[in-house]
Amino acid sequence: MEETLFSSRVKRPLADRLRPDRLEDVVGQEQVVGNDSPLGRMIRTGHISSFILWGPPGCGKTTIARLIAEYTNLYFEQISAVFSGVADLKRVFQYAQDRKMTQGKGTLLFVDEIHRFNKSQQDGFLPYVEDGTVILVGATTENPSFELNAALLSRCQVFVLNRLTPENFEVLLQRAEKEEGKKLPVDDEAREFMKSIADGDGRYILNLAESIWDYAKSGEIFDKNKLMKIIRSRAPVYDKGRDGHYNLISAVHKSLRGSDVDAALYWVARMIVSGEDPRYILRRLVRFAVEDVSLADPNAVTQAIACAEVYERLGSPEGDLAVMQLTAYLATAPKSAAVYKAMHSAIDTAKQTGSLMPPKHILNAPTKLMKELGYHDGYVYDQDLEDGFSGQNYFPEEMGRRRFYNPVDRGFEREIRKRIDYFDKLRVEKQKKMKKDEVK
Repeated sequence: MEETLFSSRVKRPLADRLRPDRLEDVVGQEQVVGNDSPLGRMIRTGHISSFILWGPPGCGKTTIARLIAEYTNLYFEQISAVFSGVADLKRVFQYAQDRKMTQGKGTLLFVDEIHRFNKSQQDGFLPYVEDGTVILVGATTENPSFELNAALLSRCQVFVLNRLTPENFEVLLQRAEKEEGKKLPVDDEAREFMKSIADGDGRYILNLAESIWDYAKSGEIFDKNKLMKIIRSRAPVYDKGRDGHYNLISAVHKSLRGSDVDAALYWVARMIVSGEDPRYILRRLVRFAVEDVSLADPNAVTQAIACAEVYERLGSPEGDLAVMQLTAYLATAPKSAAVYKAMHSAIDTAKQTGSLMPPKHILNAPTKLMKELGYHDGYVYDQDLEDGFSGQNYFPEEMGRRRFYNPVDRGFEREIRKRIDYFDKLRVEKQKKMKKDEVK
């Protein structure tokens, strides 16, 4: 009895007390739950099919699922893939079947972190989704295209939820102030800082607001410095083994390719403060040096290897400067994908032409038979010539010359283009001379 009385006096967390009772009160997700949205139309007609809610933490996935169950008079069953296994799923499915048979009531099964289930566990949903035993609503912070089985994904619509904006956070803070019956004791700068540090997570900013009320003394107003003292370190929302990892490294690559040094530095910094291994970033930067800068600046790969070695000697945090130095160098270097394109063109041609033999004159002839077959016959050693260039053919005779490498008119490749043009012109002259000599 005493425990019950004590429990009744414990105030529910602010985020729980402010959980919306109506879909129209869900902040920042009008594109998903609005009357004109596909999900909104499903709710109005009462014909709910299974779907996936994809969005960052604290954007309202659980709230939306719970409200839809209430709107459609479905029994709400919630499990988390982090804490549940096959036995839990079997129990849920059995209860849902019994409920449907005895009460005629359907079940909305909300699965939080559904991407944490493995392939076989995800496959286990299929028969129960198909026969209508449950309406599956999965919540995930990861890209469903990568994390969910194609079979399960084909049976579910995917609705993308937004990370909350500063404007959305202001709505939540005003609701919190109304609920508490008093203003949040922070100055304007601290209030804006709260919205920034929340990183799109509505639950976080409400928990932070509740902590401020708990910590603040009578009449005390928190500035940014005081606020920092009660904020435990919060890493940006990022899972270095999943979708956030690939999104950020893609942003790094695109910023480098676009020669935007400031954006590139920002995205690399985001990865570092989020806990990414700088060695991974450096591997990608070395690749960028040979793929996107290449011979437009031959020193880029040297700089890349040197910075990677500096990091290995120093480690973090001192070695992080080498990562940033390389980022700045690559972003501001001239770019060329000519060698990259040449590689793929040459590989495609090699696959198409199969096992064509090199021309005989460039083959060595270590045996008598090979000499009799004409190997090495007519080969000219280029360095013996005054201009160091023979102009002989080095392609298989059956395929003729091909052009794979087309340097751009940027950086050092501008000089390479001049060299290629010079050799092209000289080759034509040499071949004309060789034909004249043959005629004579």
